[in-house]
Amino acid sequence: MKYLIAKLVFWLSGWKLDATKEQIAAARNTVMIAAPHTSNYDLVFAMGTFWLMRLPVKFFIKDFYTKWYFFGFFKWLGAIGVDRSKRSNLVDYAAELLIKRDDITLMVPAEGTRKAVDKWKTGFFHIAVKSGKNISLGYLDYGKKYAGILDIIPAREQKETFDTIQNIYKDVEAKYPELYNKVIH
Repeated sequence: MKYLIAKLVFWLSGWKLDATKEQIAAARNTVMIAAPHTSNYDLVFAMGTFWLMRLPVKFFIKDFYTKWYFFGFFKWLGAIGVDRSKRSNLVDYAAELLIKRDDITLMVPAEGTRKAVDKWKTGFFHIAVKSGKNISLGYLDYGKKYAGILDIIPAREQKETFDTIQNIYKDVEAKYPELYNKVIH
């Protein structure tokens, strides 16, 4: 069902999937960056991309969206509610989730918001290090209307990893380019 929904949305909007079978297989059970993240439409195309790749996805969202009055919609998408008012170690929880379950890919919008940021958050990196999992570089290019996986890399030394990621994402066009800082650290 989800696959067919994604096929229809991509067909109607003119988007194309850009991921090889090898990339899709390697992206299973990784921390996947979702970038750039400048619009609410990003979730629609990101979910569609996961569904077309048939990758099981989980992502963190404000717990407000996982309440009963949304009738389980966001949970159906793969959302895990987070109460941001409580200090909890989300990195440890996410790493533990990836270690215990090999049937998920954890999507993390590294910018942390749709607004312009000076630098990316580092949680995705720490989750990858703590879990011993790779980082897959998911993307949405609104200029080319392509969505998929740019690369899959190991989490090395932080500066080296961020330099690699920054270089790989340099030509990707956000829906709102003025809100996307290509200098990530």
